[in-house]
Amino acid sequence: MDTPVYLDYAATAPLRPEARGALLEALDGGWGNPSSVHRWGRESRALLDDARARLARLIGAAPGEIVFTRAGTEADNLAILGRARTVPGAPVACSAVEHKAVLAAVHAAEAPVRILPVDADGVVRLDGLDAVLAEGPAVLSVMWANNETGVVQPVGEIAERCAAAGVAFHSDAVQALGRIPVRADRVPAALLAFSAHKLGGPKGIGALFVRRGTRLAPLVHGGGQERGLRPGTEDVAGALAFAAAAEAAEAERETSMLRLGILRDRLEAGLRERVPELRVHGAGAERLPNVSSLAVPGADPEMLLAALDLEGIAASSGSACSSGAVEPSHVLLAMGLPAEVAGPSVRFSLGWGTTDAEVERVLDVFPRVVERVRL
Repeated sequence: MDTPVYLDYAATAPLRPEARGALLEALDGGWGNPSSVHRWGRESRALLDDARARLARLIGAAPGEIVFTRAGTEADNLAILGRARTVPGAPVACSAVEHKAVLAAVHAAEAPVRILPVDADGVVRLDGLDAVLAEGPAVLSVMWANNETGVVQPVGEIAERCAAAGVAFHSDAVQALGRIPVRADRVPAALLAFSAHKLGGPKGIGALFVRRGTRLAPLVHGGGQERGLRPGTEDVAGALAFAAAAEAAEAERETSMLRLGILRDRLEAGLRERVPELRVHGAGAERLPNVSSLAVPGADPEMLLAALDLEGIAASSGSACSSGAVEPSHVLLAMGLPAEVAGPSVRFSLGWGTTDAEVERVLDVFPRVVERVRL
């Protein structure tokens, strides 16, 4: 069998060598409890502080503005629910194409919900933003880059308008960090969520940037760790591996994303040449260089992914499984696509380990697979 091809980096990335090294080193030397006052605790505390400072430096923040969490999902929930609890009764707002971590948190906030619509490419429409801000929402959330389509949102302008209105702006920057510039010192966001495993770090560690002066209520109660916002003994090894992965991704970001953008464009052009009816979602907007979401008319999405997997190719679908039934992606539906277009979609997402040969293999295999799974 040919060498397997992994093109699902938007779901998770293989562990980077830099992260693996940091993880193993910390497991040996940073096993103490960072809250303990003895030498083992102090050693762990120093390592944790180092990881926090390194991550803060990458995004132009102060170390004290970084709160480590167990995942990007937890970071999103802490931002949305933690902020909503400090302004009871105020509405919460987000875009229609948010990750489910944000959408679920917004609807769990026990507050009026305001949803910002998007255009046909999935870009947030700003014509109704001022009306939403005039209601004084506790928090307004728009993701930096979409996990399904790769579409990049105008977070700078949205953040500035939120700041002018005195509204806390939150952005899920999980897909953006390490792929496009993400700087808290240039964008006046109050809250930014991150996740290590999207960058080639370990699973189970995330972070939330909380701008100094932003009021949040904790979701978990216990000790005073992470400024009291995320109590529990910290994952020192995970934090260090997160910092190592983020530094590696940022160091190679410009050259890597240029390379991946060329590969992504070659993949899309080649697939559309071989399967002319394919449609690229969000093609008219700025997108992450490594993500391609394609409509495959007439194909069963589950069969398509299964057939690709049998060929040794990993990809994702624009559909989500719920109770055994395939439902079209809420992101694609929000973009105005009919269910028959939104349903049969596939996402290829490239990453630090993707090669030219892997793209060529997909170009060779995909058209044959599509023919086999036509409905």
